[in-house]
Amino acid sequence: MHPVLDDVTRRLTERSAPTRATYLARVRAAAVRGPARGRLACANLAHGFAAAEGSEKTELARGQKPNVAIITSYNDMLSAHQPYGDYPPVLKSAVIRAGGLAQVAGGVPAMCDGVTQGRDGMQLSLYSRDLIAMSTAIALSHDMFDGALLLGVCDKIVPGLLIGALSFGHLPAVWVPAGPMESGLPNKEKAAVRQLFAEGKVGREELLEAEAASYHSRGTCTFYGTANSNQLLMEVLGLHLPGSSFVNPGTPLRDALTRAAAARAVTRTAQYDAAPALGEMVDEKAIVNACVALLASGGSTNHTLHLVAIARAAGILLTWDDLAELSAVVPSLARIYPNGAADVNHFHAAGGIGYLIRTLLDTGLMHEDVETIAGPGLRRYTEEPVLIDGELSWRPGPVESLDLDVLRPATDPFAPDGGVKVVKGPLGTGVVKTSAVAPEHRFVSAPAKVFDDQHDFLLAFADGDLDGHDFVAVIRYQGPAANGMPELHKLTPALGVLQDRGQKVAIVTDGRMSGASGKVPAAIHVTPEAALGGPLSRVQDGDLITLDSDAGTLTIDADLAHRAPTGHAPSGEQWAGTGRELFAAFRATVGPADEGASIFPAPTATDLEVRLVHS
Repeated sequence: MHPVLDDVTRRLTERSAPTRATYLARVRAAAVRGPARGRLACANLAHGFAAAEGSEKTELARGQKPNVAIITSYNDMLSAHQPYGDYPPVLKSAVIRAGGLAQVAGGVPAMCDGVTQGRDGMQLSLYSRDLIAMSTAIALSHDMFDGALLLGVCDKIVPGLLIGALSFGHLPAVWVPAGPMESGLPNKEKAAVRQLFAEGKVGREELLEAEAASYHSRGTCTFYGTANSNQLLMEVLGLHLPGSSFVNPGTPLRDALTRAAAARAVTRTAQYDAAPALGEMVDEKAIVNACVALLASGGSTNHTLHLVAIARAAGILLTWDDLAELSAVVPSLARIYPNGAADVNHFHAAGGIGYLIRTLLDTGLMHEDVETIAGPGLRRYTEEPVLIDGELSWRPGPVESLDLDVLRPATDPFAPDGGVKVVKGPLGTGVVKTSAVAPEHRFVSAPAKVFDDQHDFLLAFADGDLDGHDFVAVIRYQGPAANGMPELHKLTPALGVLQDRGQKVAIVTDGRMSGASGKVPAAIHVTPEAALGGPLSRVQDGDLITLDSDAGTLTIDADLAHRAPTGHAPSGEQWAGTGRELFAAFRATVGPADEGASIFPAPTATDLEVRLVHS
């Protein structure tokens, strides 16, 4: 075991001991053996199976077989989630064959950041994660279920499902992926057309043609953004079946894996297995493994929020300092767009998640001794699924990368450190995705250009006000409490144009960038945020800001202590429209970015919970 990995895990375990113990005591107290519905009164139970038919109703009433909840994020606007429309009957059939029962317990919202990018709806995106967590909890709250199958792929959906399911950590849970769309127009070519459009060199028709050729069918978008980072992390956490994350929709292997996931959910219920349930599985070692995988693969910066929030839902107090320490020793092993030219299909063909896990385990950079839905030990996830005469089985995965331009061994990495850096200084603490930024662009020292809204920046670009000089764009009042921390990916093409012209440019913001963002150095998630009086609220045009991504520093050559804040977050009637007015309670209660930007309180061991534990 690498000494830094060992040290980070030890300190994380020690720091989390009181809150983790309280969480586990609550989980264990809820784990009563036998079907949960057996504890329902007759009227309650009759409501639970009223719509069932035939033998299903009989078995639900009898109360002997395990009943598995299906929680779906299906809608047919979102390409990644469109395949889920066909899943419930397939899952139910497979669950019955495995000796269980299944009901669709509920649905959760699934919004597309690609559709809402740059629109007011994006201000609801991050909040939707916690809303999904609450929706998941509502679905599981009926005491009808002994396990769960959770259907989700995209940005906030998977973290929300996991946070919600961890409130029911006494149940086994299996995530069912849908897979990425087949490769279309290469992401790098699509990005080039976006820049040409930003410069006015191509029109909307050409841009739409390029976008439609890239996002062209059902399945997940093929770049390595938050959605595909979700899939990789769920597999590393042992909550997907091995090798199942990046199998394309509509293939025989995808169908076989879906049915196998349903069967696995049954066999992990208390009626069949004494294996640890979800709350026991997602422990400190599993969380550290997820952090390592994120860093080694150059995954989405959104997971510097989501992993912290997920860990806290399990009573584990993960910090950005933990991520920074790991990033210093975890090598960069993958080049998937925006970190390279390949897409996730190329990554999967090169050896994919299985090879990534293998090389990290072999070099002591992951914990092998974790529990997974496939059984004890992460080494199981170096295997790959195959169909032999129509039957699903697993065989050893590649022991070497099949494409060294896409995936490297830990002994011969693309870079010696991870793809995400934490930066600190008088402007606060933020995150930079260095894996997508060329080394020559990682240091920028230039005067500030201050904007309180991304649209003001785009107007300045269109008017030529940003041409011909170096600058650091400070996009403030974009934090969780200000307006929901929207992604600012619409700024990337404009900044890319200026960077290609030879200007030194960077972004500093308390908002987010898309998991697809790259190329331009961006210190994001800066906390404390401007809306809560953070230093960004006192920055002025012309202040010299220095972002040194490699050194991990974010400094300003100005005395902010005696300045009054300028600018402000939206308020009052500015919130009207697109449903934003309904989320005032979220804006008022959301926590800071480095604590997961969540509306849920930090885990504590209250007196009441301590008494419950002792009793």
